[in-house]
Amino acid sequence: MTSTTDANPGPAERMLRFQQPEKVLRHLGPAPDDAVLAPLFGLDAANYRTRLSRLETRNRETAATLAALPGAATRLAALPFRPGEHLVAVGESTTADRLSWFEILRHLLPPAVRCTNLAVSGSTTTQALANLPLLTAQRPDWVLCMLGANDVQRLDGVPLVAAAETRRALSALRDLTVSRTGARWIWLTPTGVDVERVARYAHFRRAGLGWAGTDLDALAEFLLAEPELTVDTRTAGHGHVEEDGLHLTPAGQRRVVSALIDALAPPPAPARPSEN
Repeated sequence: MTSTTDANPGPAERMLRFQQPEKVLRHLGPAPDDAVLAPLFGLDAANYRTRLSRLETRNRETAATLAALPGAATRLAALPFRPGEHLVAVGESTTADRLSWFEILRHLLPPAVRCTNLAVSGSTTTQALANLPLLTAQRPDWVLCMLGANDVQRLDGVPLVAAAETRRALSALRDLTVSRTGARWIWLTPTGVDVERVARYAHFRRAGLGWAGTDLDALAEFLLAEPELTVDTRTAGHGHVEEDGLHLTPAGQRRVVSALIDALAPPPAPARPSEN
């Protein structure tokens, strides 16, 4: 059964989850304050702050639930991220989501591990590559990269970005970042989509937008063949997508961060039965 979010949240709630205008207005100078941002969502500043606080509370609660699982303390301690290090996430809406796997992860790590989320909803790999100066200016120790889902979207059946260009942009993003900063790199494959839900979703239908599982699989296979660790998240979100068939529910985001932890700090193998 496919899970949904909180009883069909309203437009403002959904926009707040996935849209962060301040991230795409950096070239205009200092980030706009709440009084400027709130009206973009049809809210006043106080309501805007309250809603953001609620989303952050949910991230803390989800992290606390994961941290309380049997064996979690040992596995979290085994993660490679050390106090004083800087983790930077690069991605699109799955990561830009204010309830994303990365926002949960930050609450599972020691406070002295700094986390910066540079993901922008709708970003393609080419757009992420164009933002390389912003990424390298962060001086990351680790980069967690989940990109490519927007590249493989199809407009009336035609891919938005050619597969070869996606591969080139991803490789260049990694190579240039690592050469400039020495950061360690982790890939996460884009999560899978519910193709039938995507096809039924009115907004996608009107725009002629679609996604094919085979395109996402081809991208995942490319990433899995790279020398760096790649976390395969395709099954993590299975059955946990929103009405549009594309974006993850909070439960799906929780499964993605669990998949990341499994890859970085695998659970102990089950004990072998004793032989009499």
